[in-house]
Amino acid sequence: MDSFCSLSGLDPLWDWNRTWYTPNPELTQCFQNTVLVWVPCIYLWVCAPFYFLYLYCHDRGHIRLSCLCCTKVVLGFLLASFGFVEFFYILLERQSEIQQHLVFLVSPVIRSLSVVLAVLLIQYERTQGCRSSIFLFIYWLLAVICALVPLRAKIQLAVEEGFSSDAVRYAAFFSHFALQLAELVLSCFADHPPFSTVPIKETNPCPDQDASFLSKILFWWFTGLVVKGYKKPLKAEDLWSLRKDDTSEKIISDLKQEWSVECAKLQQKTDSLSPTATLGSRMPDQAQLLRKLQKEQSSGFCLLRALARVFGPYFLSGTLCLVVHDVFMFSIPQVLSLLLAFMSDADAPLWKGYFYAALMFLVSCMQSLFNHQYMYSCFTVGMRVKTAVMGLVYRKSLVITNAARRTCTVGEIVNLVSADTQKLMDFVVYFNAVWLAPIEITLCLFFLWQHLGPSALAGIATIILIFPLNGVIAKQRSKLQEVQMKHTDGRIKLMNEILNGIKILKFYAWEKAFMERLLGYRAKELKALKKSQILYSISIASFNSSTFLIAFVMFGVYVLIDKRNVLDAQKVFVSMALINILKTPLSLLPFSMSTTMQAVVSLKRLGKFLCQEELKSDNVDRTPSHPAGSSVLVENGIFSWSRDGAPCLKKINVSVARGSLVAVVGHVGSGKSSLLSALLGEMEKKNGRVSLQGSVAYVPQQAWIQNATLRDNIVFGRERKESWYQRVVEACALMPDLEILPAGDETEIGEKGLNLSGGQKQRVSLARAVYRKADVYLLDDPLSAVDAHVGQHIFEKVIGPKGVLWDRTRVLVTHGLSYLPQVDLILVLVDGEITEMGSYQDLLNRQGAFAEFIHAYASTERKESSVHRATRKSSSRLSVTDYMPVSRDLSQEQLVSGDTGSPSLQNVEPSSETDQPEVAEDAGKLTEADRAKTGRVKLAIYMEYFKTIGLALILPIIFLYVFQQAASLSYNYWLSMWADDPVVNGTQLDTDFKLGVYGALGFAQGIAIFGTTVAISVGGIIASRHLHQDLLHNMLRSPMSFFERTPSGNLLNRFSKEVDAIDCMIPDGLKMMLGYLFKLLEICIIVLLATPIAAVIILPLGLFYGFIQSFYVATSCQLRRLESVSRSPIYTHFNETVQGASVIRAFGEQPRFILQTNQRVDENQKSYFPRFVATRWLAVNLEFLGNGIVLSAAIFSVMAKGTLSPGIVGLSVSHALQVTGILSWIVRSWTDVENNIVSVERVKEYADTPKEAAWALENSPMPPAWPQTGTIELRGYGLQYRKGLEWALKDISIDIQEREKVGIVGRTGAGKSSLALGIFRILEAAKGEIFIDGINIAEIGLHELRSRITIIPQDPVLFSGTLRMNLDPFDVYSDEEVWNSLELAHLKNFVSGLPDRLNHECSEGGENLSLGQRQLVCLARALLRKTKILVLDEATAAVDLETDNLIQSTIRSQFEECTVLTIAHRLNTVMDYTRVIVMDKGLIVESDSPSNLIGQRGHFFRMCREASLV
Repeated sequence: MDSFCSLSGLDPLWDWNRTWYTPNPELTQCFQNTVLVWVPCIYLWVCAPFYFLYLYCHDRGHIRLSCLCCTKVVLGFLLASFGFVEFFYILLERQSEIQQHLVFLVSPVIRSLSVVLAVLLIQYERTQGCRSSIFLFIYWLLAVICALVPLRAKIQLAVEEGFSSDAVRYAAFFSHFALQLAELVLSCFADHPPFSTVPIKETNPCPDQDASFLSKILFWWFTGLVVKGYKKPLKAEDLWSLRKDDTSEKIISDLKQEWSVECAKLQQKTDSLSPTATLGSRMPDQAQLLRKLQKEQSSGFCLLRALARVFGPYFLSGTLCLVVHDVFMFSIPQVLSLLLAFMSDADAPLWKGYFYAALMFLVSCMQSLFNHQYMYSCFTVGMRVKTAVMGLVYRKSLVITNAARRTCTVGEIVNLVSADTQKLMDFVVYFNAVWLAPIEITLCLFFLWQHLGPSALAGIATIILIFPLNGVIAKQRSKLQEVQMKHTDGRIKLMNEILNGIKILKFYAWEKAFMERLLGYRAKELKALKKSQILYSISIASFNSSTFLIAFVMFGVYVLIDKRNVLDAQKVFVSMALINILKTPLSLLPFSMSTTMQAVVSLKRLGKFLCQEELKSDNVDRTPSHPAGSSVLVENGIFSWSRDGAPCLKKINVSVARGSLVAVVGHVGSGKSSLLSALLGEMEKKNGRVSLQGSVAYVPQQAWIQNATLRDNIVFGRERKESWYQRVVEACALMPDLEILPAGDETEIGEKGLNLSGGQKQRVSLARAVYRKADVYLLDDPLSAVDAHVGQHIFEKVIGPKGVLWDRTRVLVTHGLSYLPQVDLILVLVDGEITEMGSYQDLLNRQGAFAEFIHAYASTERKESSVHRATRKSSSRLSVTDYMPVSRDLSQEQLVSGDTGSPSLQNVEPSSETDQPEVAEDAGKLTEADRAKTGRVKLAIYMEYFKTIGLALILPIIFLYVFQQAASLSYNYWLSMWADDPVVNGTQLDTDFKLGVYGALGFAQGIAIFGTTVAISVGGIIASRHLHQDLLHNMLRSPMSFFERTPSGNLLNRFSKEVDAIDCMIPDGLKMMLGYLFKLLEICIIVLLATPIAAVIILPLGLFYGFIQSFYVATSCQLRRLESVSRSPIYTHFNETVQGASVIRAFGEQPRFILQTNQRVDENQKSYFPRFVATRWLAVNLEFLGNGIVLSAAIFSVMAKGTLSPGIVGLSVSHALQVTGILSWIVRSWTDVENNIVSVERVKEYADTPKEAAWALENSPMPPAWPQTGTIELRGYGLQYRKGLEWALKDISIDIQEREKVGIVGRTGAGKSSLALGIFRILEAAKGEIFIDGINIAEIGLHELRSRITIIPQDPVLFSGTLRMNLDPFDVYSDEEVWNSLELAHLKNFVSGLPDRLNHECSEGGENLSLGQRQLVCLARALLRKTKILVLDEATAAVDLETDNLIQSTIRSQFEECTVLTIAHRLNTVMDYTRVIVMDKGLIVESDSPSNLIGQRGHFFRMCREASLV
């Protein structure tokens, strides 16, 4: 190169004396004309082929020619022409001496050809749809940087010699430079989007797609949202729609392919593991267990592999950024070392100091950029993993077998999508630290060795000591976490049940027992948490002191091994900078390891769930509908509920002709519902074959109702055909209900049909099936929950031979004998076998068990069937409904029964004008969606939280923080003084003393750190215990109306996610925030001590920080709230789906529900995505500011070179280097605290909702054995469901004597159930009083009242736990009394036959007992309490006639001494009562003995006559 330059008469390529060892540095002419010109060109030519290939593979469509593109091309050709003009000019001018000008000839040609290549690239990018090119940006940037040196030289020359000497050449050079600069600026902007023939539907696309790469790197594209959020609180519609790659549809379709491949491999592996025949015969159980365990173990890793295949490539691109970030990170101490060497060298020229300061600033900025690109890619992958896993779990929950479904409750499945997906997201963010941290630690130690020699090994020894300690702690904490998770699962599961059975809890006054059970779980959970937090504090203390410990040991060993080892500023502060770098991987390593451990546990849990057995699609052969052949066919069927379970159905052979009506009859628990499940393919088929022709509709025994409008529940995803819809609604007797419902069929139905009565739910469920127009109908006792006359109507209009389904195949499970003569075929089931089969007449003629049964009950049934016709005349009231019009406070029949005094809508007279609009607008709405509060979190919430912790803890915490930072400042300052100590005869004086002081200060700081972390953890646990207890107490003290309005998803969210945030997130956030705040204070003090002039920079930067932070926090908090609110619907929908999975499957609606879940998850991710981008936006902007502090600290130090010692400069700059990290951590932890303190706000929300009256009163007038006689007296009693609504009960005055048996009858809506609601004070009296045994019930506590009277409700609710707990949660009764009550309830034989007897575990909702058995358990509860007053909400719907008679006779004999009130739906049950009260429109119209009333020929007589009872 030198010879090439010397040909053209130029000096050599490089000359140190001109470039480095001079106060006025410059580069040689040869270097300027060759290297500086060629570097950008070489970059372009070498990388262009790869870039072409990349563009070729990533075609995004064609971009139309834009002004931006044209300008770039024109400028490019102008630039190219400059070079060619220069080439020809030299060629013509210097023809004779061309040899001497080779350098000047070659360079412009190379430059121009490169520009032509760049222009071609611009065009090719346009055709491939590349909108912003980082490749060309780097080229133009290099070109401009390389032109800066000649530019400086040209300007200097022009200043010295004047511009006119060579005006043309100057003009040419400056315009060439200007054009390059213009190209650089233009390459920062993005072009138009590619032209698309398909119109894009996105309403509010993410600006990330329109952003240039520069804007992407610095996250400037996000600024719009931040500004918007600062001006006004963000709403859901302000958020951008998701990018295509982030949508559920795209992610899950990718993952499903990979997961199915993994599943197939896993299946092969387990099949190959299966034991050989000989082994199998000897030890099948152990072998099977082993296989199951191995499958569970490997399923987690299979899931990980599938995730890695889908998200790995993008994750790796982020990892690359992390590696580059590390390179820059390790350059900083090297530059610092050079700066400190410059400070120590008195003769060094000043420009070097400025050069090092600028270099340090540049390297810091690059480090920040790459770090945040990495974090951004991690969070994006985390978000996608969450979407993917949620999608898989949801799809799995739709196909899981019933046996598997029993092993994982709804609560556990919801936990998989909430807690476990979160653990996986954390894993994605921290995983790289697991392998990278050890490399970083090794590099740090290598550089330390260079500075301190073998003493660095002492540092390694310290680390080796710290590590095992933290390893042990991490292991212990992971064990404690599993314990804690187990208790949390139990608590959430119990909470879910409490919410499902809240009405029963209120009737029986059982809230306290369940509250104690729940708090028992909570206490165990907090105990584990407390241990874990104390261990964590040891961990934190050892880490935060690690910098000091390593430095102390290294410096100590260094000065002690040799007197001539001197600590100067360079050694001390470069080592400190390296140790600070060392701290990050040291603190991340254990954290990333524990995150990885937790993720492994979560992966196992998820894998285990995703590998659960699925329903086999070949359980049932589904064939298209065909006129010939059987619609339903079962041959040699043997079915059980689980693979290993005993068969529940044996020897089933059924053939049902197309269009026939089949009845299935049998006792409670004989397997009727199981038969329908077998036909749906829900059971494990052990043998035989099942075949169904055509489409299927299914009505389950317990109606499953969605939280949607009534219309949506019926139409169930089909298009609405108005005339058919009206026919269906009318046939299912829903017309009168629609009149009463506030918004007709647009009324929103609460979760699980909360605001519908049992009968209404059943009819809606039936209407959903009828609307389907399916070929085969499987009806599981749909007539049980409805009043008799409604049942008759439905049978005639829907199911029977003349109903709308007359030509369809119907399989009907029923207890109603009156329908049997009209069916084509009857199947009699006994203990899971079909004992008889044939038409009604055939079976009677056979004189078998069926015939005896029929003869025994024919008489009662005949009476009854006539009652069914009782209310036929008043068609407008043909309904069991009792939904309260317009009322959102309490839905009726809910209470207990099928009816309540609810005025029909026309009669509502608003009490005031103002009530009316409110009613109309809100009419159909029942549940209150989770709302996001807006704006910043109020200070009051913080005060509330700190008040819960208590001042006694807060003051020591603050004192300890101040002490800890003072110690830190002292030992750092001590170190700088030591470094500046003069060297005498090659040694420093008093090194031992200096080392001792340094050590004492450091250890004092370590103890203070441990103190603060423990204090904050303990404070957090105290606060969290109180807040959870208050939340639970407030919730259980709320009236029934509150639970109808609030979806259980919202409440569960409070108890799981929000309580979790208060338990862990807030204390952890506070520890971090306070720690960094005090550290920042210390750094500012140090920088100002060194260079007071830095205040000029620090103060404005501080203000700018505050400004940016206020922008960010407003937006971030609102995003967090929106994310929180959009999370609840996901869980509510999950909950609903898991419970209604069998219905969804029967109707084949899985795709629609999957689509709904996708929409809900996407809605949630729409607010999650901007949340984490906001953090990156903030951090990038802040770190550039922080790097400004580094620059100012360095530059001011250089300026004050003469007055400052190297020790102080080292102290100041090495601390300034920490600022960037600290500032972003402060804002991040501040935001974390602010985001999580929202949880306190959300938990506190329910403190102000209306509460019930007190449970117990101090000075209540109630005698201990009250009520002794059981007299009930109502004086002028009136009841309203809400102010402004018509009275449900008006002026009721009545006296009921002891031991009286009173039947309450009346048409639907007469107010029968309202009376029961009033007696139990579920609703408080609007006027008048109720006296029981002469005591006004309004003057005693609710529990005192409810625990002394008993109700047998219509819906039998059991809780998971032992059978004994379900009967006697307070453990008040002896085992003998419990067995006695079971015997009287005809359950003794059943319970004695169970392996665990009274300790038999009932599953969630009592699902492992049949509905009839649950009803008998409710009877046993009443028998056990044996109070003087029994309210019976005629609950005989779900049991067969035989059991019904048993219940009636038990009640007559066992409650002879008691006052019994029966809300009767069938008149024959009250014909032998002492008195019958006839109600109508909220008034008592008649009250006397049945015989007298018949004699009076009034209302009761007419009802009896309609029922043919007289």
